[in-house]
Amino acid sequence: MGKSLEEVHQSVATQHKKTGFRKILAFLGPAYLVSVGYMDPGNWATDIAGGSQFGYSLLWVLLMSNLMALLLQSLSARLGIVTQRDLAQASRETYSKFINYILYFLAEIAIAACDLAEVLGMAIGINLLFDIPLIEGVLITVLDTFLLLFLINKGIRKMEAFIIVLVAIIGFSFIFEMIFAEPELDKVLYGLIPSMPNSAALYIAIGIIGATVMPHNLYLHSSLVQTRKFDRTPAGIKQALKYNLIDSTIALNLAFFVNAAILILAAATFYKNGMFEVAEIQDAHQFLEPLLGTKWAPILFAVALIAAGQSSTVTGTLAGQIVMEGYLNLRIQPWVRRIITRLIAIVPAVVVILIYGDSVTGKLLILSQVILSLQLGFAIIPLIHFVSDKSKMKGFHISRTTQIAAWIIALIIVSLNAKLVYDEITSWLENSDHPVILWLTVVPLAFAFLALLLYIIAKPFIAKAKSNIENHSPHHLKLVYTPKEIYGKKNIAISVDFSKADEAALNNAFELGGIDAQYTLIHIVETVGALMYGGHVDDHETTIDEKLLLEYKEMLSQKGFRIETELGFGKPNTVIPKIINAGSFDILVMGTHGHTGLKDILFGTTVDKLRHKISIPLLIVKK
Repeated sequence: MGKSLEEVHQSVATQHKKTGFRKILAFLGPAYLVSVGYMDPGNWATDIAGGSQFGYSLLWVLLMSNLMALLLQSLSARLGIVTQRDLAQASRETYSKFINYILYFLAEIAIAACDLAEVLGMAIGINLLFDIPLIEGVLITVLDTFLLLFLINKGIRKMEAFIIVLVAIIGFSFIFEMIFAEPELDKVLYGLIPSMPNSAALYIAIGIIGATVMPHNLYLHSSLVQTRKFDRTPAGIKQALKYNLIDSTIALNLAFFVNAAILILAAATFYKNGMFEVAEIQDAHQFLEPLLGTKWAPILFAVALIAAGQSSTVTGTLAGQIVMEGYLNLRIQPWVRRIITRLIAIVPAVVVILIYGDSVTGKLLILSQVILSLQLGFAIIPLIHFVSDKSKMKGFHISRTTQIAAWIIALIIVSLNAKLVYDEITSWLENSDHPVILWLTVVPLAFAFLALLLYIIAKPFIAKAKSNIENHSPHHLKLVYTPKEIYGKKNIAISVDFSKADEAALNNAFELGGIDAQYTLIHIVETVGALMYGGHVDDHETTIDEKLLLEYKEMLSQKGFRIETELGFGKPNTVIPKIINAGSFDILVMGTHGHTGLKDILFGTTVDKLRHKISIPLLIVKK
């Protein structure tokens, strides 16, 4: 399998850093690229609305969202560090090709929606700072394509430095905004105590949570941590996990500070002066100067907005590259990838602004957040499954307590986002001139999303249960071998699939060869990853199958049989003949489950396809 972000994979060495501070410094960086997604223009609208309508009372929602984000991002980093797979690659190895195509499509839509928010945010910032028309500001954002290409060619550390500078600009801008606004500190602290003024506040709270955890950040973080090169020993992995947790904690707390500052600014200016309806970014900018009495307040606000949009759009492109390479194993030139992503975001923005004017930018921002909400569960739930898997995580799986906390967070986020989506669809249906069209298109689509989400939740549990049932421990085999005087076969191949069919196959093989024959146990891994990557696959099922095959060998060897093993990858009717024809076997023995009927008519059987491709006798044994 290709490396995630191959051009910068393991490009930052950490092994030679001996001292604690220098060692931490070598690992710091990936979380800052991730953190900008938590302070992008899509967050600004919900923070401004929350502060202007309800003062400081929703600050606790921001704090809770930040804690949720910290846990989920740490899980994402853990996946990348331990398995050397990003979230898209791990999904590709776990789910079927069809499901992965859908997940890829959803991830691309989410990234385009996020990019739409960044495009609008930057365009609004350019419009506010330089008085350039919004439509021209949108078109100017195409130029950052070249900035990204320049940065990626200079290496990941240069890109991280650039993003950190932008984050610093945002941070310092809001420090000065806080000085100008003079918030009431006692009310700020009181706002950290959970409370819900009314149902409208609940809607804003849902919006804040929905805008905080970004699905593309989970793909991004699991890839960016792989830019660090460290010792792949248990101690080295444990150290990398610790330093990346420090990185995430610092970076996401900075993002919390920015979001809290936006909400506090809105509370200290608009809410304090009875301006409860300020929700648009442009309105917030317009009222800052007269309320705070300084021209620097709106200027710093616009500068921070541009920095937030620019930093977020750079990381959004990286996320797009990660999901395309991870899900499709498809690499295209970064500049092509960038332009495609940007055009997908710009075209709808330009069309809507041309038709409806500048006043709809707020509605477009909200729409982008709803689209992100739809996709969120499809990133969070597979992530929790993967980092909980003992085999996949090679001993670095999360604890039972962390699993429970992660599932509670997933339930909260998915439920709140589902409510947000439900409310939006209900609103569309009530206000539409043609609700029948929505009933025939949007509503079935929503139910299809729900069905897919339930499948994503259940599939790993079902697969694990099925594996536990079907994978037949060698200690459960009932061997009924009876010695005879004469045996005709000296080199016998036995196909095993770790089901109960193996008992009959092994017993019949031993009857043919006795204790002195050479036996080769052949098992074929048939996962999606095995079909795609052959022997280079490193997924959960392959690990389990290797272990079971060795257990078969050990148990049968202890009984006196001469056992070899052969692990193949791909389709059995293709791989088994290659193994058989390359060896010097006398006979191939296969167990069968006795499947008949429609399944065999539609798909054929491994046995039928196999017997025409091998040059030795084939013994088929029904269990």
